Amino acid sequence: MQEPVNTGRLVEQLKRGDAAAFDALFEEYGQKLYGFAFRYLKSEHETEELVQEVFVRIWENRKFLKTEYSFKSYLFTIALNHIRKFFNKKAISLRYITEAKGGTLDLDNSTVESIDYASILEQIDRIVEKLPERKKLIFLKSRKEGKSSKEIAEELQITVGTVDNQVSDALRIIRDALKDENLAILLFLALFLN
Repeated sequence: MQEPVNTGRLVEQLKRGDAAAFDALFEEYGQKLYGFAFRYLKSEHETEELVQEVFVRIWENRKFLKTEYSFKSYLFTIALNHIRKFFNKKAISLRYITEAKGGTLDLDNSTVESIDYASILEQIDRIVEKLPERKKLIFLKSRKEGKSSKEIAEELQITVGTVDNQVSDALRIIRDALKDENLAILLFLALFLN
């Protein structure tokens, strides 16, 4: 039986430049981060690049890691920042391609720059907090932890269909709660929650 990973100890060792601790953290969190990012990026290549960039940043900033904070939260926060940058670039590229084809897209620079992803995420988090406990748990395992429906079903001893229904219902509730919001939130929902 494999011994559970002591993340705090590994982070301490990583801060001292221990490459083996870095490898162990990558082994523990690399696939989880990949699953989380792939749900948003929907591209193996982009997701692999993101995971590499996140872990390179961890290595480069290892001396500044705080052991009193959750390493996993830190890791996923870096990933979300990279995902936001990716979608900012995607929105700019979409506008450029549309204009190059002679069309227009109603996304000017001020609209793209004004998309406050952190604010939108906070708004979504508030809605998620109000979900029934079971639905919230399943949704968070799916969207925040990047777990597959099968993994969640096994962990909670429920069917995959139940997991899929709960996630779909949570997404519907979020969309309904935000349906009167502006274009920025609609764009965010289209890119991040599908």
